[in-house]
Amino acid sequence: MTPSVSYSVNQRIGTILIESPPVNALSHSVRSGILERLTMASNDDTEIVILRCEGRTFIAGADISEFGKPPQEPSLATVLDALESFPKPILAAIHGTALGGGLELALCCDYRLAVETAKVGLPEVNLGLLPGAGGTQRLPRLTGLQIAIDIITSGRPLSARDAHAAGIVDEVSGDDLARAAEAFAEDLLGRGAGKRLTKDLPLQFNDDDTALLSGARDTIAKRLKGQTAPQRILDCLSAAGTMPFEEGLKFERQAFEACMADPQSSALRHQFFAERAAAKILDMAAGTEAKPVKRVGIIGAGTMGGGIAMCFAQAGFRVTLVDQDQDGIDRGMNIIRKNYDISVQRGRLSADQVSGFLSHLKATTDWESLKEADLIIEAVFENLELKQQVFKQLDEICDPHTILASNTSYQSIDALADVTNRPGRVVGMHFFSPANVMRLLEVVRGEASDDATLQTAMSVGKQIGKVCVLSGMCYGFIGNRMLRHYGREAALCVMEGASPAQVDQAMERWGMAMGPLAVGDLAGLDIGYKAREQLSDEEKGPRVNYLLADRLVEAGRLGQKSGSGYYRYDAETRAREEDPIVSEIIEATRAELGITPREITEDEIVDRLTLALANEGACILEEGIAQRASDIDVVYCHGYGFPRFRGGPMHAAEARGLQSVVDRIKQFQATLNPDNWVLAPLLEKLASEDGNFNDVKN
Repeated sequence: MTPSVSYSVNQRIGTILIESPPVNALSHSVRSGILERLTMASNDDTEIVILRCEGRTFIAGADISEFGKPPQEPSLATVLDALESFPKPILAAIHGTALGGGLELALCCDYRLAVETAKVGLPEVNLGLLPGAGGTQRLPRLTGLQIAIDIITSGRPLSARDAHAAGIVDEVSGDDLARAAEAFAEDLLGRGAGKRLTKDLPLQFNDDDTALLSGARDTIAKRLKGQTAPQRILDCLSAAGTMPFEEGLKFERQAFEACMADPQSSALRHQFFAERAAAKILDMAAGTEAKPVKRVGIIGAGTMGGGIAMCFAQAGFRVTLVDQDQDGIDRGMNIIRKNYDISVQRGRLSADQVSGFLSHLKATTDWESLKEADLIIEAVFENLELKQQVFKQLDEICDPHTILASNTSYQSIDALADVTNRPGRVVGMHFFSPANVMRLLEVVRGEASDDATLQTAMSVGKQIGKVCVLSGMCYGFIGNRMLRHYGREAALCVMEGASPAQVDQAMERWGMAMGPLAVGDLAGLDIGYKAREQLSDEEKGPRVNYLLADRLVEAGRLGQKSGSGYYRYDAETRAREEDPIVSEIIEATRAELGITPREITEDEIVDRLTLALANEGACILEEGIAQRASDIDVVYCHGYGFPRFRGGPMHAAEARGLQSVVDRIKQFQATLNPDNWVLAPLLEKLASEDGNFNDVKN
């Protein structure tokens, strides 16, 4: 549909109506239309103008398709100037969401009305940007500094009620926005209300505000480690209280342009589009629809099964949680209730909400209760024979149309499908721990998985708030297959001379949420140990890659759960600290393998770990396991703590330059174990052709 901006008059009130589905973005045509309608409104007898939108939302922000393109007049700044200089008062009538440029436009109107269900916010920080159309200068004039800091640096939207309390919205109305807007406009006219520009409101910082900004810098530097946009936002907020308004606008514009040119913003915008692309299965047959899912069964009431059950119950599904005995059920339900109690204590959920979620959840030892389930997810211990036994039993009990999914991290979906009479309706749904918190869901396509089953798994994942990525079938799928190489290099760096703390600190300073060895301790070193027990010596690879981890487990150091692993942990706070005993185990393991330690730099650690990911990612892409390189980036940013501001391992490799990546890998091939550094043919090909990963689609 061609965007339209119309104008109508009802006695003293004019209405500018924007209709540019789906989200009424501030495209060039919308900006032009607003200016044209303002000109019309300035030449008639109306006394006030309402600006509102058709469809499901107010202006939801800038048109992201215009990012990176040459600017076209009228710019958003030109439109905002026109709104402020317009001779009559303007009322912004908000429904749906007013985000980014949409809220900045509303701030340039004289009055703001929002329906109860509306949300407003400035989410630019999530793209490595800052509000570039006066948001940092106008918002604190309405809300004060503290609220402006919270809104702009978090990027989180506010409800209409919270926006009213903060001073952003003048009035909150019922659902009939058109009628409410006209009533409010009449009220304003009756009161003789005239122009009221946000930019004219006084804002002068005192010593308390200066201290507040300083404290915010420290807090945000820790919370948003390594990110540049939040600090630039604070610079702009400082300018709002220390400079004249027009100078503050210029300062904000310069900061916005610096963000646009920053590689971090490029990476974050890459992630934004990557998440949306990941939801689409490239070779899906046209017209394939997801099957309706209302009842979900979960097999296994352990930590993962309980977390998965919470996800579905919270999304309104009827959930049946099955375990082999009542003790397992009781333990599982206690964990679920404990998780909910913590959420209530922290104010994230109300007791009534929790009661509602639990009403959707039934826990039982009766497998027959799964007969009517539309989807069943197996979440038992990582043992193929056990999982096959579960699938065989489910196949006999359930309706032939029921989809059977496995939460396995490694096992073959094909081997599970083979023991059923419904191989087309078997799929992998790999959740990440804790399942009720982590947003990633790997949907794993078995050889026989049909299109409707895959579409259903992706659709259901979206309904429970997950970011879904399709993976082909291989050991470890996308994420854990790559993780083996990442973990290998972390272990080898320690074996060759670095300490565990050196490795973890190097990666955390680079931006990882947690270093690889600390992650191992958190997950439990015994998990990898047990997984290796199921592999042949050839599948395990060289002993040097895993011997240290094995020695730690054999010494009873399983990670955080046992109080010690690569580190020792405080029993109450779980704070980690280096342990001399680990140094002794490392020295003994090096001696056992005949390794003489050497100095390893932070740059070497970062290069080895990140390029191991990129190289294996290129292999996965070339084999067709991943549909797109950007899917791999989504997996790592949402499932493995990879810094979003670096875009993911594949984007980070491209940002570095693929030829530079190839050269460094060849250097590792020459100086380290060459078997660990076999260059991915795709990587070498793209580098030689000056290509990029976006050229590859599977």
